[in-house]
Amino acid sequence: MKDNILAELREKVALSCRILAMEGLVDETLGHVSARIPGTDEMFIRCRGESEKGVRYTKTESIRRVDFDGEGEDLQGVYHVPKELSIHGEIMKSRPDVGCVIHAHPPATLICGITELEFRPIFGAFNIPAMRMALEGIPIFPRSYLVTRPELAAPMIETMGNKDICLMKGHGITAVGATVEEATINALNFNTLAKVTLEVGKTGREAPSISEEDIAELPDLGTKFNAKWVWQYYVKKLQEQEKQLQEGAVL
Repeated sequence: MKDNILAELREKVALSCRILAMEGLVDETLGHVSARIPGTDEMFIRCRGESEKGVRYTKTESIRRVDFDGEGEDLQGVYHVPKELSIHGEIMKSRPDVGCVIHAHPPATLICGITELEFRPIFGAFNIPAMRMALEGIPIFPRSYLVTRPELAAPMIETMGNKDICLMKGHGITAVGATVEEATINALNFNTLAKVTLEVGKTGREAPSISEEDIAELPDLGTKFNAKWVWQYYVKKLQEQEKQLQEGAVL
């Protein structure tokens, strides 16, 4: 694969990390993103090194090339793969359709999971992809352990099935997609579903699901609208925030 394509993929993984942090899905040094390197049994994955400053400040040097078991010369004896590497590697092995894996800890999804709030299609055009997630059902993995070994990842992956999202109760979420853009927007959309579900739950009232007639009128907006354009929005938002931070530092 050409070096410029690899460099672009590595940069997208770093951008995804910073976008997820900007939107509150990851915090401090916890959370990680990986991307399959096409035509190989390897991936780029967010690692930690001696200069670790947190996911919000991820740079491309923290994105290292390893095989699905977390081994590779690119670690240079300096970088450390995530302790939950098995989430990424085992999904990559078992689901060739997946090009990106995200593990994050959005607070709203955590609260919905531990309070057993049900994810239902209670809104429509507000966020069609998030509504469809609720309509199709969110897999919920009931264990809260750290996924440090392949045998611990296996039951979570079985629970997730072929879905793009899995809620890990008392832990976090795993989101996947064919591309970094898709996986990132899937995670963000699920976070929106969780935040709305949580806020409705706080009212003490039960919101009805939208009607089948309304669901039938909601189109599939396609990958360009759901992933590419929304991704570009978040990249621009991130760039503006980082520019403001740099300008503030100079002042």
